[in-house]
Amino acid sequence: MRTADIRSRFLDFFAARDHTIVPSAPLPTPDPTLLFVNAGMVPFKPYFTGEAPPLWERATSVQKCVRTLDIEEVGRTTRHGSFFQMNGNFSFGDYFKEEAIAYAWDLSTSPQAEGGYGLDPARIWVTVHHSDTESRSIWRRVAGLPDERIVERGDEDNFWSMGVPGPCGPCSELYYDRGPAVGREGGPAVDEDRYMEFWNLVFMQYERGPGPGKSGYPILGELPRRNIDTGMGLERMATLLQGVDNLYEIDETRPVLQRAADLAGVRYGAAPETDVRLRVVADHVRTALMLLADGTAPGNEGRGYVLRRILRRAVRSMRLLGYEDLALAELLPVARDCMAPSYPEITAAYPRIADQAGAEETAFRASLRQGTTVLDTAVAQVKEDGGRSLPGAQAFLLHDTYGFPIDLTLEMAAEQGIEVDREGFTALMNEQRERARADARARKAGGAVDTTALRTVLDAHGPTDWRAWDTLETESRVLALLGPAGPVPVARTGDIVTVVLDRTPFYAESGGQDSDAGRLSATSAEAEVLDVQRPLPGLVAHQIRITAGELAPDDTVHAAVDPEWRLGARQAHSGTHVLHAALREILGPNALQAGSYNRPGYLRLDFPWRGALSPTVRSEIEEAANRALRRDLPVGLRWMTLPEAKELGALALFDETYGEKVRVVEIGGAWSRELCGGTHVDRSAQIGTVALTSEGSVGAGMRRLEAAVGIEGFGYLARERDLVSRIAEQLGAPRAELPDRIAALLDRLKTADRENARLKQQATTARAAELADTATDVHGVRTVTTTTDGTAQEGRTLALTVRDRLPADLPGAVAVGTEDGALVLALNKAAQATGLNASHLVKHLLGGRGGGSPEIAQGGGLHPEAVTDALAALRAVLAAR
Repeated sequence: MRTADIRSRFLDFFAARDHTIVPSAPLPTPDPTLLFVNAGMVPFKPYFTGEAPPLWERATSVQKCVRTLDIEEVGRTTRHGSFFQMNGNFSFGDYFKEEAIAYAWDLSTSPQAEGGYGLDPARIWVTVHHSDTESRSIWRRVAGLPDERIVERGDEDNFWSMGVPGPCGPCSELYYDRGPAVGREGGPAVDEDRYMEFWNLVFMQYERGPGPGKSGYPILGELPRRNIDTGMGLERMATLLQGVDNLYEIDETRPVLQRAADLAGVRYGAAPETDVRLRVVADHVRTALMLLADGTAPGNEGRGYVLRRILRRAVRSMRLLGYEDLALAELLPVARDCMAPSYPEITAAYPRIADQAGAEETAFRASLRQGTTVLDTAVAQVKEDGGRSLPGAQAFLLHDTYGFPIDLTLEMAAEQGIEVDREGFTALMNEQRERARADARARKAGGAVDTTALRTVLDAHGPTDWRAWDTLETESRVLALLGPAGPVPVARTGDIVTVVLDRTPFYAESGGQDSDAGRLSATSAEAEVLDVQRPLPGLVAHQIRITAGELAPDDTVHAAVDPEWRLGARQAHSGTHVLHAALREILGPNALQAGSYNRPGYLRLDFPWRGALSPTVRSEIEEAANRALRRDLPVGLRWMTLPEAKELGALALFDETYGEKVRVVEIGGAWSRELCGGTHVDRSAQIGTVALTSEGSVGAGMRRLEAAVGIEGFGYLARERDLVSRIAEQLGAPRAELPDRIAALLDRLKTADRENARLKQQATTARAAELADTATDVHGVRTVTTTTDGTAQEGRTLALTVRDRLPADLPGAVAVGTEDGALVLALNKAAQATGLNASHLVKHLLGGRGGGSPEIAQGGGLHPEAVTDALAALRAVLAAR
């Protein structure tokens, strides 16, 4: 059975049992505790925690997931991959254990001809929490399982929570016995390779308190509404139904693995280490494809860094297999064809995906060249110092700065006969990981925001009555004042606090649009609104500074958005949509927005593209945008379901989460149609102008456009006009002739620079001849010491030129001190043959600073008198040999 068929069969089964099919959320998630969706229940988390009312009583989904915490283990175990799909059925206060267990058993064991998976009931084992006698009883009654195939386990294995206070409960897992050829007999407690887990049923029935780890925290009581969250691993079920050994061999990954083997000229199954590398390639190429398809772009931080690391590990694994050419262009199309039956949108997005992946691979190959140079230099230094091991700090630098995986460093160092301080490297990696974990813990705890206090406000008063689409002013009541330590009874002049109102006209930052500015006015207080956020679904929190008086809970305030700020925000957000549409009009549909930010007068828009835009293309994009403004296109707002919006062709942002109904913003009808919750103008002419101010790179395969909008756009154009006028006046040329006149000036400057360099070289050569004639014998070494008023580079050139004019058959040393505080020492081959080493001498003269090669070395940062002293000391050192 194909994986795509397993997927559709699951959804059909639960749809027939009154479950709403919920499309997979994009992999990037707005959850501040996560980078990517890492479990099937993540999109439903607000409903389970009570942060938002559930939209359905029953739901089912096949959710795309990515986990990369232990990415180094991918390929070494046969059960875990970085990308996987989780089939889930969910109940929000509806059915509970009896139905969940019956559904899982029915779908797993019913004959395939009747819509089930046809697993042999006699080979299924289950686990239950040791305290969950109810589930044990249900398994015996519903499935007829004997006691020996119902295994009791503790909190570590069979009790679920999110790691923070909130819902929790026991779980029950289904395992399938793959037979004695795979492993030992005895059930999942003995061998989880032979007994493969394929479905986990979580029974959310309790509320837990604070506490670390998977156990030891207090259970506060029963939940008012008991919920069901189940997850069936799609790849694991495919492994079982397709009769293969592991998830790398199913129909969605094996073709990628096989293509990699063919390219590298190796055979899967011939050697364990080769198999690991092939599995890494198959897993990582598929993961990268899905991340790129969902809008993640390679970068140096957050999600982008995870994707970059995955792509580079795939490329590196192909290199270790012996394949040196560009690999992703050969492998990604195979992964696309494997995944398109389940995710047809990948085919439409593939040109963009291929461009971004290709740019990243090209950049990594350049990094490999740079990193190889750094590694070679470090290895040479180790050998020169008589060592046998590359320091861990150097290996970490290669990993962190140049993207060198440690096994690549180990391999390349071994080729040169050098070991690597693996323990030192591991210690530095652990420090980095601990910093990342601490950051993740801070995010999970809400960082500086007291989410527990905010949730208390939300539970007590319900969602904020948000009026930002309708009005600029409301009469509101203060529900809570919060400081860093929690609720505060009163805020006084100068205090910065977070305030929650019962209703608000302020736009909370989201969808790329900055939050509103404005004021709160009460009988006894005035406050400036600094920031507005949605820390919890449905709750709007305002950061304010008290400018006069005192503010307390239950005070009535007049909340007023700055109308000029809001006008600028509307212009900027609508301008972003216009620029996006203009970009796609000129460059094509692959120029899809990958991120944006807008505030009054300014916008930026990131999009995937290889190479800089030419001035002509930039002008065409700007002209297309302003042509839309001149046409005064109507701006329309419509509400519809997400499938309806997609059918209409509306563009959705990948890192946004949408509800059952979505808001579609249209500018000129189909010309610009996007899902958006921001504030907008009524007609495009109200934007005023869109003036591009810059275009540049923000990572491999990713470009950024910036623009001034509205009155700020006109101001930018006026400043540009004034600047051109001043330049024309200074050059005494008409504006139309400025490009040619400036080009001529630059050519003259380049010619003058070349002439100056030629004259300087002549002077250096002449001086070198004079200095060579002044060489004196110091204990058998023809020695020249001098100073120059040039730079360190010029001193280096002079030292080498003088050295080359000394007799080649006699030992020679030339030392030059420069005006900028550098000392350069050059030795000829005859001097080196006597045991002299320029690097050692410079370090000796400068107290351990500086270095280089045995032939030439230098050190810097010296005071003028120190330079003179070092030159004199060189003669003393040579004389004392």
